[in-house]
Order: sequence, then structure tokens, then C-alpha cells
Amino acid sequence: MSDRTVIWSSVRMRLAFSTLGTPALPLPDVLRLATDNGFHGVELRAHPEEPVHPGIGLTERVDVVERFKDAGVEILALAGYPRMAESGDDEQVLAQVRSLLELARDLGAPYVRVFPGGGDAGIAESDATAVRRLGKAAPMAADLGVRVLLETHDSHRTGTDVARVLRAVGHPSAGALWDVMHTWRGGEEPRKSYDALAPYLGYVQVKDIPAMDDTTPLPPGDGVLPLAEAAALLPPDGPCEWLCWEYEKRWYPEVPELAGLLPRARAHMERLLDRDT
Repeated sequence: MSDRTVIWSSVRMRLAFSTLGTPALPLPDVLRLATDNGFHGVELRAHPEEPVHPGIGLTERVDVVERFKDAGVEILALAGYPRMAESGDDEQVLAQVRSLLELARDLGAPYVRVFPGGGDAGIAESDATAVRRLGKAAPMAADLGVRVLLETHDSHRTGTDVARVLRAVGHPSAGALWDVMHTWRGGEEPRKSYDALAPYLGYVQVKDIPAMDDTTPLPPGDGVLPLAEAAALLPPDGPCEWLCWEYEKRWYPEVPELAGLLPRARAHMERLLDRDT
């Protein structure tokens, strides 16, 4: 396709990539990768190692907004690291969440990603902790015009796990981020994951790996994950408008650079969303 739009009937699906694949890369270079390769948005890893994180000041925040606007690229989400189900002090975790939500508000990002965590706590305790914290975080998010998304990860890696928590929270500003790798490795087929997450879904994260027990990152389509099956479940008239490629270069420094893989990744993501193929 010649432009950056994938069309299902009258619905425009948008493509993004995560800066987990471009560790510490300056923002102008990230935006150049997005525009040169036809991506509509970027999921920003909001960590002090990166150029965008809650510690940056007002001047830097304005600069980020202006750079994205000038490039015609959207900030899909801030990928943060608060662990909502992990034991410990609630206030410390909620302070981290608030700082991310405020940064998202300032940058115009619609979503903040958080993890379950969970650690060694039993599932009942982990659920209760996550429900309590998200129950407080969701009104904060609503006040700031942002949604907080619990990723399928850690102690809650299946759609069933995350949906159980979000159902108990019962707030529209608390939603889900579907990472297809984690639900599949948790023994859950895409149909079951989607059915559980559909009422809460913010966006979908795709990646690929060589095998169930080998999570070395590959470009989408080069590995074993059921990406086509997952993408086919997303309805053309549904609220989920984004497909985001997460390439875990930060955790696997030996793998090829993301920049050289982006054209092939974009082409495969387009094929995933093309209802005529």
C-alpha cells in the first residue's frame, strides 16, 4: 500500500511500534523511523533510560508535543512499569501511576500501560491488590482524560486473568492491553483471549518468537505466534483501532536493529489487517 492507512470498510486501522525496540534513541530519530516507514503512531517506553518519562519538565513536554505534531505521528501510549497486583505499599504504586497519567495528559496520549506484577502472592491476593489499586487509578485517569490499561503479563498473562480484575474494577477508564505472546504462552487460544478482553480492550500488541520456550524477538510473521488468528478477531466496527509492534531489543541487545526490520514488519501488519487476503 502506498500510504499509511489500512482500511476495513469505513474504519481506519492504525499501526504503531514501541520504543522498547529503539533503546535510548533520540526522539527525532524515532519520529524519522515512523514517518519513513509509514507508521501512524509510537508507543513510548516511559522509563528514565528513554528521552520521554515522568521526570521531564514542562519545556521538554511541550517540545515532545510539537515534535510529534510536526511529524504527523501520534503518541499511542506511555508504557509504564507500575505493578498493580504486586504486594507492597499502594501509595507508592499509585504515585507512579499518577505521574504517568499526568504525563500522558500533557502529551495528549490516550493510554498508559501498567503491569500486573503479582510476584509470589497467591492469585486471590494478587487480584484483590490489583482491583484495589485500579479502582483508585481509574478515576484519576478519567479526570485527566486518559485510560489506564492493564497488560496481559506476569501473574495475569491471560485474557481471562486480566478480564477478571477489570470486571471487578468496573470502571470504563480501566482497560486492557492484549499482548498476544503472553496470552498464547499462558495456554490461551486467541478466540478465548479476545472474548474475555473485548469489553475492555484498548489496543493490541503483536510480536513474534521462535518457539514457546524461546522469546527471542523476531519480526511479526517470522515466528510461531498466531498473529493472523488474533487480528482476524478484531471487528471492523470495534473500538480497537491500533495494532502495535513490540520488539524487545532492550532485553535482547544481540538481535538486529529495529530500523532495518520496520518495512517488513509494516508490510506484515498490513497483511494481518487486510480482510481481502
